[in-house]
Amino acid sequence: MTYDPASANPLADNPLQTRDDMARALRDLFNPLRPYFSEGNARVRLDGAAAHFDRAAADLEGFARPLWGLAPLGAGGGAFEDWHRYAEGIANGTDPSHPEYWGTVNGRDQRMVELAALGFALALVPEKIWKPLDARARGNVIDYLKHARQFDYADNNWKFFRIFVDIALDRVGAEFDRRLTRQYLEELEGFYIGDGWYRDGNVRRIDHYIPFAMHFYGLIYSTLVDDDYAKRYRERAVLFARDFRHWFGADGATIPFGRSLTYRFACAGFWSALAFANLEALPWGEIKSLCLQHLRWWKDKPMTNRDGVLSIGFGYPNLLMSENYNSAGSPYWAFKAFLPLALDADHPFWTAKETPPAEASAVIPQKHPGMVLMRDGGDVTALSSGQENLQMRFGTEKYAKFAYSSRYGFSVESDERNFAGAAFDSALAFSDDGLHYRVREACSEAKLAGDVLYSRWSPFADVDVETWLVPSAPWHIRVHRITTPRPLQTAEGGFAIARRDFELDRLVADDGSAHVIGEEDFSGIRDIGSTAKRVGLAQKAPPNTNMIVAKTLVPQLRGQIPTGETILMTAVLAAHDTGAVAGDWTTPPAAPDLAALRRLVETEGVRVSAIDAPGQMP
Repeated sequence: MTYDPASANPLADNPLQTRDDMARALRDLFNPLRPYFSEGNARVRLDGAAAHFDRAAADLEGFARPLWGLAPLGAGGGAFEDWHRYAEGIANGTDPSHPEYWGTVNGRDQRMVELAALGFALALVPEKIWKPLDARARGNVIDYLKHARQFDYADNNWKFFRIFVDIALDRVGAEFDRRLTRQYLEELEGFYIGDGWYRDGNVRRIDHYIPFAMHFYGLIYSTLVDDDYAKRYRERAVLFARDFRHWFGADGATIPFGRSLTYRFACAGFWSALAFANLEALPWGEIKSLCLQHLRWWKDKPMTNRDGVLSIGFGYPNLLMSENYNSAGSPYWAFKAFLPLALDADHPFWTAKETPPAEASAVIPQKHPGMVLMRDGGDVTALSSGQENLQMRFGTEKYAKFAYSSRYGFSVESDERNFAGAAFDSALAFSDDGLHYRVREACSEAKLAGDVLYSRWSPFADVDVETWLVPSAPWHIRVHRITTPRPLQTAEGGFAIARRDFELDRLVADDGSAHVIGEEDFSGIRDIGSTAKRVGLAQKAPPNTNMIVAKTLVPQLRGQIPTGETILMTAVLAAHDTGAVAGDWTTPPAAPDLAALRRLVETEGVRVSAIDAPGQMP
């Protein structure tokens, strides 16, 4: 029988409907790690690939990250046979004389990140991992944590990591300088924008780190500590829940957007943290549905290696899309989704009947992340402008495309010298030599006017582009006004859909349009009135570039624009319906009035919050 990679997924046959199902899922995901614990149980090494930090820190990551799920399991009375591993591993990892010592923190260090999980577990289940330690081991643990916390933590969600260490030190009765705790709590306040939204530091990006880091840690804090910060975190989470629920499709999929997507179902961590904090930000049935439905979305994904260990990747193993800080243990931040296991079986999260989130508008503008969300057929598309990440690998694809989809994800590029063969899904690319290319990387301006997004950007220093993104469900429209001192080649892509073997898909390319039809999906792109001619191309994208499926097709429009001003008008459609070719595809939206779009932005446009990171020039 042919091996099916999805069969190695530990969630494959789990209905994921009850507390027992979730506990089983956690144990089934943990069990493949057992053979990779070191002899002294302080390290977990899963493969030979590297992150930018040292191997000892990577081994600590593999050891510590499962605690985000195991500690709630223990707190809720769930069975787990390996607590002895963690008690022994913590003792050995913090012992400078032991060969499995984690290494000394001497500056900003990945160990700081992983010690937050240890702090969380010490606070939540001290009877499992603290009580079994002798006096010498306890002293080593306290010394290790106190030493690490004296160094400067990164100016983003990392500040919560020291706070979690401090909570643990407090719980085990250690003496330490509590002024540092207060300082970081105050500095975290500087990242709050309003309406429940944060930034993850002094950056132009607002991504899944807001729910699965800023709110996640804040809600845990609000459960462990009772102070004014805790009250603020809870109030903000209620506001945020009303917006974030719109990022999820009816099938549980969320919009893949931004960095660290290898943490996978950590994207449900916000809903899990609401339950952990006993905060009914939405009706319990909706919170439960958003959490469990998202977990269920992962059941048929080949997201693990053959032995059931979570791989680096998103929908499948894929090192190409990873960040430099992803080690083999990184994906286990996914265990953040298991916080509800700390709750008793009679908690309303568990007793409530799952109910889908309340019906929402078809178009939902969100000015803080710079998005206009479109709901169609249960799937969600986010039109996007104003975000950037120029520091990390594929940051442009992860933040600066025109659209992101819960069903079609997005693609990273595999070769910056492949203008002819690149995916360019939801992007407009320019080339002056037919080999290299530039796309939107950052915006000098980004505004939201009603449900229209506007951005100004420069692919080259001497080329100016203005882009308007207009929802027209199930389509969306893109208008580009380009000013260039020289002719340029252009390529613009629609959404990427799954490609089958044996050339079974239908690929159609004509003057001014292209569409592709796969086994279940349709994707098309049309020119609706540009001043330069473009021809269609049904692109077979390079493999392993899309987040969700390994092989894709992308309809594109390509052409050359002259010196001076060019207007490109584009309509894009994708649907989980192959019959769309005889339906919506035949009735594209009309080209909008450019002068009217300009007036709209001038009179009603408000700046996208993401573009105004503190300390950065707008």
